[in-house]
Amino acid sequence: MRQRKYEEFEADDGAQLRYARHDNGGGRVEATAEVDPTATVVEGAWVDRGAVVHAHSRLGAGAWVERDAVVGEEAVLGTACRVGRGAVLGRAVRVGPRAVIGAGARVWDGGHVGADDVIPADAVVRTGRRPDRHAA
Repeated sequence: MRQRKYEEFEADDGAQLRYARHDNGGGRVEATAEVDPTATVVEGAWVDRGAVVHAHSRLGAGAWVERDAVVGEEAVLGTACRVGRGAVLGRAVRVGPRAVIGAGARVWDGGHVGADDVIPADAVVRTGRRPDRHAA
């Protein structure tokens, strides 16, 4: 039996989305997303359309990078975490399991978001886990 190399879904706006397995880990990546070949997207992780995942990053099982979000070089996303639409994670950011990064939020280079933390939409995390609500 031949296994399909992609899955198709219809978005709320009617757009046809095609997700293929990423060669490095087996997670699902939408056709218009950009994922560096050195990034690891493990089985059960999803990268939505227009998202960018830079070199040497790792997305844990169940991680979800929403539309137009950016994951910086060497970032690590824990299991079942979510990066909201248009959010930007800088270089070497660490996101703990089940954490949620709100839409449009920014986590600066080297920032850390702990397990189960919720970063509000449009917040800025400069260091540690304390969001600054004044976007830069």
